[in-house]
Amino acid sequence: MDSENLCPCCGREISQKIENDRRWLLWQALGRRFGVYEVPSHVKLSVVVPVYNEENTIDEILRRVCQVPVTKEIIVVDDGSTDNTALKLKQWEGNNIVRILRHPHNRGKGAALRTGFAHVTGDIVVIQDADLEYDPAEHLRLIQPIVEGVADVVYGSRFISEGPHRVLYFWHYVANRTITTLSNMFTDLNLTDVETCHKAFRREVVEAIRPTLKENRFGIEIELTAKVARRGYRIYETGISYYGRTYQQGKKIGLRDAIRAIWCIFRYWLKD
Repeated sequence: MDSENLCPCCGREISQKIENDRRWLLWQALGRRFGVYEVPSHVKLSVVVPVYNEENTIDEILRRVCQVPVTKEIIVVDDGSTDNTALKLKQWEGNNIVRILRHPHNRGKGAALRTGFAHVTGDIVVIQDADLEYDPAEHLRLIQPIVEGVADVVYGSRFISEGPHRVLYFWHYVANRTITTLSNMFTDLNLTDVETCHKAFRREVVEAIRPTLKENRFGIEIELTAKVARRGYRIYETGISYYGRTYQQGKKIGLRDAIRAIWCIFRYWLKD
């Protein structure tokens, strides 16, 4: 008898049904592990994409978001771009799942997110930067704990990932780890990546905190974290890939944003 059909514990023959059940359980476990699962058709995803001067990547990022196999709407907020981003976005105006909003002048990522949050209609809201550093193909992994009903908020961490992670600036890494540690000290969380772009929320969470949001630039990452922590929402992390870019390629966050982040940690600890 083929040893593959014998139970490794008792040595008895395994029936075909048990064998099929075992394979099904293995597939389910692997699928959950890698974010391969079926999202119920009634679950709608709202993807908010803040954009500023991303003419080289905006078409590709929107194409990738559209390919994610889930019912969705894409809300793009052009934050006063001065390059050809607005021209590129005109080509997407006829797409029935893409909605384009515009700021007359640049106000910052936080302001763009507030504008996008005000227009979401989905059950789950995901933040997606337009610079290709974060892969929309991982949206299903990101929202999985919310779909399964165990989480209200999910952060995609670049530091617990098994996927590709571009090796770049050492001092950026040090600053990120320092800011994350300080944030955790005041929120009593144990996040590994507070500054990640990839964040997912139940829409009810966004509706609850949106009227209180104040930060216009990258301080919004700290503010969001402080406010979901203060309200006791269930927060999860999952590993994601990270395709970082250089300043020559258009990276925008800098030293003043790191200083502002530290100030925001104290500000939103003291007052909502």
